[in-house]
Amino acid sequence: MRFSLRQLEVFLATAHEENITKAAISLHMSQSAASSALSELEAHFDMQLFDRVGKKLQLNALGKGVRPQAEALLQQASELERRFARNTGGGDLSVGATLTIGNYLAVGIMARYMAQYPGDKVGLEVANTESITQKVLNFELDIGLIEGEWQHPDIDVLPWCDDELVLFCSPSHPYADKKKLTKKDVLSANWILREAGSGTRQAFDRAMHGLLPSLNITLELQHTEAIKRAVEADLGIGCISKVALEDAFERGSLVKLIAPQLNLKRHFYFVLHKQKYQSSAIERWIDLCKTYDEN
Repeated sequence: MRFSLRQLEVFLATAHEENITKAAISLHMSQSAASSALSELEAHFDMQLFDRVGKKLQLNALGKGVRPQAEALLQQASELERRFARNTGGGDLSVGATLTIGNYLAVGIMARYMAQYPGDKVGLEVANTESITQKVLNFELDIGLIEGEWQHPDIDVLPWCDDELVLFCSPSHPYADKKKLTKKDVLSANWILREAGSGTRQAFDRAMHGLLPSLNITLELQHTEAIKRAVEADLGIGCISKVALEDAFERGSLVKLIAPQLNLKRHFYFVLHKQKYQSSAIERWIDLCKTYDEN
């Protein structure tokens, strides 16, 4: 074999960092050793994997083409190493979750996963749908859990479970005593919403099709808890996932609103890179998510 796994590690770290010095630091190597490993890999096959743009090393077309195979090969090698060591763990797992899923579902799933597979390490990153999907695309995350639909030729979007958005207001809001909101009520309200790029906002905009240009959007916030606090302060009415509102409804600090003309149902999804090797850790995580939803 004319290349080593260490050379592939340097290649992938450089692709991620776009800088050989940063790649070396991430791999606990000297800069000269990392540079030599990358140069030897390219020289062996008389090829160039990166374009040198100033101080940055950006993947060229060839580099982008071989990156998924290199990622898969290293993950398979890691699994084989654990088998040799008689370790049945699935390996490290990096999970991305959108804010609603991350704050209200993913932590519980992660706790159960680590209890069942104590030898595995799980990292969780929480951001909006656009950010999580982009990191899956860039191989920075093994799997994403998102609230919105997403289309990209290199991404598999797999259904996970059902969810529903809920309209809500404070107990002192004029709408609190209304049994149903009319179209006029919807258009007259001041709205406090998630930011563009979030799955929640995507679902809300779809439900408000035809009405969206006429809505009074007072605030756009990145966190569901901030939206809940703003609604409690009577700055307007909101619309977020039902899983984020259950405790507030039980306490009576927020009031659920009904707008039967709006379709606020949606789905949660798994997002995976089509070319990424599906490790046993990823398979275990997906199975546990499905079981967690059933409970």
